[in-house]
Amino acid sequence: MPAYDPQNPFAKILRGELPCYKVYEDAHTLAFLDIMPRSPGHTLVIPKAPVRNILDISPEDLVHVTRVAQKIAKASMTAFDADGITVQQFSEPAGGQVVFHLHVHVMPRHTGVALLPPASRKEDGKVLEASAAKLVAALK
Repeated sequence: MPAYDPQNPFAKILRGELPCYKVYEDAHTLAFLDIMPRSPGHTLVIPKAPVRNILDISPEDLVHVTRVAQKIAKASMTAFDADGITVQQFSEPAGGQVVFHLHVHVMPRHTGVALLPPASRKEDGKVLEASAAKLVAALK
């Protein structure tokens, strides 16, 4: 497996070199909105540990990511009046991974509404700010 690249966009977000619409942070994880959401409220949960994907994360760090993904999923149901949640994780190019820092997608869903195609459009910053505020409020 290729080595972890510390110049990937999520590593830069963790170091504060790139901005994000943060909705949750603790000692082990960071959760922020996807700027190219497939549904309103589409959130990414990442470990703070420098890991490429599920194949090289420690079991302990994976537990932290999974706990936060569940917390985000529950809050998303409320914040976005969702009917369900889609949770996805991709590992390595053949598995669909594009950014090589482990991340879990948490996407609120509504009955009869399809997900947008991946990376199909960049969302307006004001919409992302509003979504982040709704999710942060639901997490309290």
